[in-house]
Amino acid sequence: MNSSRLSKLTVAIVTVAVCLITGTAIRANAAIPKTTPQAIEGSVICECGCNMTVSGCNHEGCGSKAEMEAMAEKEVASGKDAAAILQDFVLKYGTKILATPPPNGFNLTVWILPICGGIVGLSLVVMLLRRWRHVQQSAAENSEPVSIDPETMAEIEEEMKKVTSDK
Repeated sequence: MNSSRLSKLTVAIVTVAVCLITGTAIRANAAIPKTTPQAIEGSVICECGCNMTVSGCNHEGCGSKAEMEAMAEKEVASGKDAAAILQDFVLKYGTKILATPPPNGFNLTVWILPICGGIVGLSLVVMLLRRWRHVQQSAAENSEPVSIDPETMAEIEEEMKKVTSDK
């Protein structure tokens, strides 16, 4: 495979990936549902150390879960949207409180790196498969039948006759 064809394939893969990422981001921002306390509780991590969302925390009598649920209910009742409520949680607890890191700064690598890794891995697999196939084809084309010395061939045939006649 020549390099211009490989570069076209790489450009095509990158273009498709960028379109998918952009389309997903636009679709995610297009439909913003009504804010509920349960949605907020599913977006923040409980502070008790269980490393689960507030809605998923299963510690009985968890003080931080109750405090965070009350804060979410109070914020929703005051009429704030989800982004403002999450910003209040970040101001109080820091960005580590968010279940999904915000897509900016260093945290952007969490969103981009898996996609880039997948593209690079897929490209490597395609390149290796094509190279292996090319090596096999060229080996088959370059192979010549082995010529055997007529004297040696006669000796082999005599031995074969002896072996088959002994049985």
